[in-house]
Amino acid sequence: MQNKVKLTKRQIKEDKFATFMLTTKDQFMINWQLYVIGIAVVGLLITAGVYYLTTRTSANDEAGSKLATAILDYRQGNNQVAILGLTQVAENYSGDDAGEQATFLLGKISVESKNYPDAIRYYEEYLSKYKTDKLARAAALAGIAASNENQGNYSDAAGKFMSAVDEYPSGPLVADYNLGAMRCYLLQGDVDKARERLEVIKDKYSETSVYNVAMRMFAEKAGAQAKS
Repeated sequence: MQNKVKLTKRQIKEDKFATFMLTTKDQFMINWQLYVIGIAVVGLLITAGVYYLTTRTSANDEAGSKLATAILDYRQGNNQVAILGLTQVAENYSGDDAGEQATFLLGKISVESKNYPDAIRYYEEYLSKYKTDKLARAAALAGIAASNENQGNYSDAAGKFMSAVDEYPSGPLVADYNLGAMRCYLLQGDVDKARERLEVIKDKYSETSVYNVAMRMFAEKAGAQAKS
């Protein structure tokens, strides 16, 4: 008969904190993925419109056709085929709208596949080449942050979440980016910087669920530290 292991109050606190942190990270990933899917769908509609409504034959038509095919493969779950198609578009039409969307989607698929080094590489490539779309650039920075966080690089992750905030301060996920930065500061043990993010969330998003999550997260971390 196995002996029961009795957990200390400190262990219980730390376990609750770790579980809560994982839950909030998963929720951010859901929100972020939905937002990125929105970008992809809008891009596909634009590309399809250009392709089917334009009567001339050009490199843009070819790029749009190849991008649409790759996105269709992705939506059908054929990720490897989609990656090959997107890579071709990203390389052959670099600087064009199709190349921009392909590069971004390569980062997204890499995150979903938990291939975080490739995700970071694709998003960094996107950020270096494409400068105009603040929504997508903020999402790319958040994708890098999420990739770093999932690899345990909390300092780098927090910095990229903050870069996502700075890239587009009025963007639709800026509250989540602030929360992501706070979470990573807590995970690396920088309570002061985490408190700064909490104050920003309180000041700007006190009426949202993000503030409630942030308050609970900070309180549980503080409680776990007090018991240590």
